[in-house]
Formats: sequence, C-alpha cells, structure tokens
Amino acid sequence: MQATPNRQRVVQVPEGMVGKEGRRWLPAQNNRAIDLGRNRLLIAASLFVLAFGAISMRLIELALPGAKNGATGNHVAGAESPVARAEIVDRNGMVIATNIKTALLEANASEVANPQETVKKLTGILPEFDAALALSKLQNGKGHVVLHNDLSPRQQHAINDLGIPGLWFVQDVRRIYPNDNLASHVTGYTDVDNHGLSGIERSQDARLAAGGEPLRLSIDMRVQHALRDEMVRAIKRFSAIGAAGLVMDVNSGEVIALSSLPDFNPNGKQHNKDDAQFNRVSLGTYEMGSTFKIFNTAMLLDSGISDIDDVYDATHPIRISRFVISDYHGKARPLSVSEIFLYSSNIGSAKMALAAGPKRQQDFMRKIGMMRKPEIELGELGAPTWPRPWPEISTMTVAYGHGIAISPLQLGVGVASLINGGTMVRPTLLRRDVGQFTTGAQVVSESTSARMRYLLRMVVENPEGTGNNADVPGYDIGGKTGTADKPNSGRYRRDTRISSFVAAFPMSKPRYVLLVMLDEPKGIKETFNFATAGWTAAPAVGAVVRRIAPILGVAPVFMETDGTRLAALTGTP
Repeated sequence: MQATPNRQRVVQVPEGMVGKEGRRWLPAQNNRAIDLGRNRLLIAASLFVLAFGAISMRLIELALPGAKNGATGNHVAGAESPVARAEIVDRNGMVIATNIKTALLEANASEVANPQETVKKLTGILPEFDAALALSKLQNGKGHVVLHNDLSPRQQHAINDLGIPGLWFVQDVRRIYPNDNLASHVTGYTDVDNHGLSGIERSQDARLAAGGEPLRLSIDMRVQHALRDEMVRAIKRFSAIGAAGLVMDVNSGEVIALSSLPDFNPNGKQHNKDDAQFNRVSLGTYEMGSTFKIFNTAMLLDSGISDIDDVYDATHPIRISRFVISDYHGKARPLSVSEIFLYSSNIGSAKMALAAGPKRQQDFMRKIGMMRKPEIELGELGAPTWPRPWPEISTMTVAYGHGIAISPLQLGVGVASLINGGTMVRPTLLRRDVGQFTTGAQVVSESTSARMRYLLRMVVENPEGTGNNADVPGYDIGGKTGTADKPNSGRYRRDTRISSFVAAFPMSKPRYVLLVMLDEPKGIKETFNFATAGWTAAPAVGAVVRRIAPILGVAPVFMETDGTRLAALTGTP
C-alpha cells in the first residue's frame, strides 16, 4: 500500500473565535509547540550569556596581579605582589644588590594524579630540579608543597604547557647580586624568603625589608675591584691559602673597599659554608707581627718616655727562661727609636715596651681599640685575644705583635687613628657625607701623629726599610710590615705565617689607610724564597695604590729633596 505524505492539518477557525486582544485562538497542541520552542530559545540564550560572562570574568581575572592562570589547574597565587627589598648601591650609585620578579612552583599533592610521571616531565624542563625530593613531597604530602624556586618565564611557560592538574605558580621576588663575588663579604646574602643571613643584608635587614630608597654604602666598587684583583694575583703568585684587604678613609672611617679571599657568589643556590664565607677582614683574628711596632712606638713617643733619637741596646738577643727574643736581620748594635722602627728590631721594641711597663701598654692598647671588637655594620666580628695574666714577657712580645690577636679591620682602624692627627676613627660601611661623621676621642697628640707619619714614610722610602717594595713614586706611601708565625697547639710553626703590610697615603696629609694580609704565602725564586711581608704583601699594596690613587683623586706629588721630609710631614720648619 502506498504511503500518503504527512500533511499538516489546517483547521478553520470559526468567525468570532478571536481573543480579547485580537489574537486568534489556535488549537492546544499548536500552543504547546510554540511555548516549547520559546523556552528552548530562552535556555540557549541564557547559556550563551553565561558562557560569555564566564569568559569575560576570566579575562579580567587574568589581567589582575596574582590571578589564576591556565585551564589546567595551574595558577599564580597571592592577591598582592611581595614588597620589593630595597636595593644596595655603592657610594656612586652602582647597583650591588637588587631584585627580579620570579615564580615558585608549588603543587597540591592530593591533586597530582601521577607523581612519578609529573616529576619525570618537570626534570626535562628544570636542569637543577631535585627529582627525588620532589617525588617524596608529592607522594607523602597532603597539602601544598614547594617543588622548585626561581622559575624563569620560559620555564614557567613550558610547565604550564604540560597541562598537569595540581601544579601552581606563586609570585616571588628573588634577590640578585650583579657583581657576583666582588663584594660578597660586605653585602652577604638572603635566604629564599629574602631575609638577610650575613653581611649588610643581615645587619640592615629591617631597613632593607621595608623597601624604599636604595641603601648607599661607603664602598667604591672600582676600588673594590682593584683591591680584590691584586689580592687574587698575590695569592696565585705566592700560593697563599687566603688573603684579607682593606681600604679606609682615615678621617670619616668610611670603608672604601673590603675583600676577603676565598670569597663566594651570593647568587648561588648553595653557599659555601666553610672557608669561603669566613670574613678574614672582620671575623678572623691573627697575631699581626711587627705591624704592632706602630702602636708600641706611638705609645713611647706620646708618653714622653722616648723620642725618635733616643737609643736602646739591640746588640744581643733577650733571653727569658726558655724564651729568646731575637732580630730577623739584626744589626747587633745600639739602635735609635727611628732605627728600631726602620729595621723592625724585635729586641729594641721589647726594651722600649719594658720602659713603658705592662700597665701603660694595656691602657694604650685599650685606648686605640685593640682590646674590643670594632663597631661596624657587620655581624661577623671577631673578638680580640690578649695575655691573661699580662706578665713582663707578654709586655715584650706584644710590642712586636705576638701573644695578642686582632682582626685586620682593628689594625686598620688603629693605624688610621694614629696618623690622622690622633683622633679615634669610627669605621662604617655606610656612606657619610661631609659633616655627617663625628670626630672621635684624641688618642695621641698631633705631634705624635706627625712623627708616626714620618717613621712610616721612612720604612717605605729608605732603601734599607722593610717596606721598600711598596713604594710608588709620587704617592708618598708610608707603612709597616708584619710577619708572624702561626700558632698551632701552643707552639709556633716556622713553615706557616701571616704576612701583612699596613700603609697609608699620602703621608704628608693622609687620606686613606690600606692593608693587605696574606695567609701562608710561600717564597718563590724572585723573592729568594723569602715569604715575609716585605717580599709578598708590600708589593701588593704598591700595586693597589697605583690603580686606586687616580680613581680616588689623589694626584702624585714629587718632592725635590729628602732633607725637608720631616719638616713637611710634621708641619714644622
């Protein structure tokens, strides 16, 4: 039988079957069809509105800081960006420490379906990724765990493209040090939460954490580079195990450069916890040898016990019990105070100290800061040690730097205080403008200060002086050598020593004190196998002065004759 086509039935509406508002009545089944279609249109329209609304909200959300990111469940957490730690700059505004925006990779361990596969994929993106630790956190953790720090934008994008649910990105700010090792012991470093752990970062943590204006240091990075570079050369040349160096303004106390070697890179993920982080300048304490003759001589001159022309007998070694005090290159004759200083006579210095006595010696050492930690913006400060009790033999050995241990920073402060006119220096790592620093107590007279400048210059200028290898024509350098055998188990080892040279320039009107100390230098052919300070540390000081004097604006001055030297240094006719 042939099927008949499906035709819509047409119903004739009788005349008069018209609604109140002119609408024509239709059969009930047609009304239902129209209502159904209308409802479907309304539902579809509502769905479109909701979809576009969700997309719009998502776009707005992504544009805000700390918004969720990606359809995979990855997001950047935190409603606010972290407060940026204040920058650290040198005295000229050069950046020493600053910040960069970065991200942490976190995970909700309960949402990561396959920890092993996740760790495997992350390992291919992150070269320094600790896969074993991350897997342990994902397998054992129940909440949020940190998987990796310091993501680069490229790494973050690559991880997001993995589409792994349960991974999260957290906004972070990373502390960076553009100059790497150059001033590591000055600045120190921070932990992963940007809390200062050492150096200026620690001592000025509250100031830096508050953000705001950069913290300006007294350090000049140009001088810092020159000092460190020459110290590296000296270590390499003499096979030393370490070194310490300091440049300081003798009037304001500003530390212009401070370097301890070996050093470390504060940008490193893992910092060396041993020798590299040890600050030899401020934390290390050493017997500084004959540099202490500076203090011994100043004590005698300032007390009026002796003048530079007074004579002490240095003909024979001094024997006390089982101890013998002798000279390295003795003259075996009576020596004036100036000759004792020039030739660095232990015998003469010991007898000078005996003339002053233990009480006067202790009082003087205390007055110039040799028996207390220096006050400076570092937490890494070593405490000096001295004889207890302080018998007569200690009085003699302290005269030439044995039996008392101080930091190189203390030595620099003490020498600066003696040659700047005799006022105590207050060291600082923060820049001080003219008028911002105060004059310390008078520790020696101006006359004594002038005579010490004369003697220090003589040690470098005179061909027989122990510091002759530090001389740089035109820069009027003065200084003193110090070589001390290192103690070990109550005895001194003759094969290991601390060699140091402390200097200042220009001696006619000192502006800077400079110190280089070498830890266990070895003699070489060019030094006739000597490793004493005059052969090792003194040349390094001279090399530093050649490089930094022009930077610091110290112009060379040439005097016509040496006959007017004392008058020029003391300001007397």
